[in-house]
Amino acid sequence: MTDGFRIHVPIHLRWGDLDALGHVNNTSMLKLLEEARLRAFWKGDGADPAPPTAVFDMDVLENGGARATLIARQEIEYYRPVPYTQRPLDVQLWIGRMGGSSADVCFEVYSPAGDPSPILYARATAVVVIVDTATGRPMRWSAEERAAWEPFLGDPIEYRRRAQA
Repeated sequence: MTDGFRIHVPIHLRWGDLDALGHVNNTSMLKLLEEARLRAFWKGDGADPAPPTAVFDMDVLENGGARATLIARQEIEYYRPVPYTQRPLDVQLWIGRMGGSSADVCFEVYSPAGDPSPILYARATAVVVIVDTATGRPMRWSAEERAAWEPFLGDPIEYRRRAQA
């Protein structure tokens, strides 16, 4: 599930993720990235081993926990249309920057693991902010969260098609 400083999360496509052109719709890509992020950073139900980056308990959803993560910003750069496949996509994640209460989670979406010539479909960044659920205000990352994520710090994504100001 980890490779160097990356976390590999296999994500299955659903037929409903495709649009009329036969490839994954751009709004569905956001859902696929969300699923990968949740699997990488949230502790599961114990049925499958959690990656070392899984630091959040489901109590925020079940019992009104005191900490939650929110998305402050997202950016995606598409390289190729993602066709339907029954094998899971290889979504790779790492931390491109870690601030006091936010982190840039970087993604690369590849064809299924094990393909002889992997295809890069998209790259993305989501700015995740940790907040106090009672006040909605940002909080500092805990020592446990920071320690779990620091081994996965890498270079942030430099987007090639960003408009110049």
